[in-house]
Amino acid sequence: MASAEKKPLPFVANFAAGAIAGISEILTFYPLGPPPVQVKTRMQLDTGKTSPGLVGSFRSIVREEGCGPCLVPPLLLEAPKRAVKLHVAANDFWGKTFMAYSGESKMTQNLSIITGCTAGATESFVVVPFELVKIKLQDKTSTFPGPMAVLRHIVRNDGLLGLYAGMESTFWRHVWWNGGYFGCIFQVRAMLPRADTPQATLFNNFLAGMVGGFAGTLLNTPCVVKSRIQSAPRVPGVVPKYNWTYPSLAIIFREEGARALYKGFVPKVLRLAPGGGVLLLVVEGVLGMFRQALGPPYI
Repeated sequence: MASAEKKPLPFVANFAAGAIAGISEILTFYPLGPPPVQVKTRMQLDTGKTSPGLVGSFRSIVREEGCGPCLVPPLLLEAPKRAVKLHVAANDFWGKTFMAYSGESKMTQNLSIITGCTAGATESFVVVPFELVKIKLQDKTSTFPGPMAVLRHIVRNDGLLGLYAGMESTFWRHVWWNGGYFGCIFQVRAMLPRADTPQATLFNNFLAGMVGGFAGTLLNTPCVVKSRIQSAPRVPGVVPKYNWTYPSLAIIFREEGARALYKGFVPKVLRLAPGGGVLLLVVEGVLGMFRQALGPPYI
């Protein structure tokens, strides 16, 4: 994050850094093991009390569909999502706004949490259409050949506003994840020894981002309902079973038990905990490269 003495980097640099970090996160973890997002979504869409679990879901996906469909939707989603997240939060857009409003001269733990939550709320408005396309493609009953087919189907049947199905649940998911992520980054960095070498800085960034990714995932996983809201077909005149976040969470708890609220937690945290570390590592590295290239007063 830029210090008070440095001139803030231009919007293009911050946006590019976020996009590069998001794509790097996906490309780092997808080739190394199971496609966690695909497995996570399938587990969350399973409404039964019994589930095939992580290994069973992964085997089913690979046997029936291969690994190709697992990679396209996340790549489609991550660049704009991370670019917005890291511009409005890591570049202190909201942080500076809240510091000015509160009269604080430095970021505090409470302000970092509020900044993260607000960044998540901002991010949610951008990513809902991408998330909707991803969910539709990853549903095991899907017959769509690709993302554009999903977009055409939604717009033709539900209009442009149909791209924002599940907006409320996406809002809450991103608010809680970002609040936990950026709040933990602030706290972990404060607890770690001061980094005196580039290697120590890399380690501190990775560790802080990894802890933040775990905390954010723990906080927002009960928003499992988002996948169900966005996967449900919209029938005119019929109120969907899963419609609003917190009433839907109550339905899941009542019908499937408390454990169902954390369906998909393991594959999700396997990616988002270390992924949060890679995300912070890459964005700080790219921003540092931009500062060096632009020279004073950005350094």
